[in-house]
Amino acid sequence: MSGGAPSAGRVRRLAETDRAALVFGFDGAAYSGLDGDTVLTAVLAALPDLRAAEFGPERRAGFCLMGACQDCWLWQEDGPRLRACSTPLRAGMRLRSSPPDDWPGTLP
Repeated sequence: MSGGAPSAGRVRRLAETDRAALVFGFDGAAYSGLDGDTVLTAVLAALPDLRAAEFGPERRAGFCLMGACQDCWLWQEDGPRLRACSTPLRAGMRLRSSPPDDWPGTLP
């Protein structure tokens, strides 16, 4: 779990570090973000990127940062996608950088 040591993430916290810590899972590992973070902020404070690009070898880390593009989509372990840039972090979230095998699920 990420802690007091400097992170390997893309985002560096410079202020508001005294907010309550929230533990979440990402690709099977535990990390912590801060209360009030978006999912994007919490993930990028711990890691250098969010996911692989759909078309090419690049890694994605968000682009517009306001919910207008498709660059920050992540999946919850139970399947639904979310926009990391506009979704508030909640304690206990279990997130994935790639869709589950059965995504988007079975149709009726």
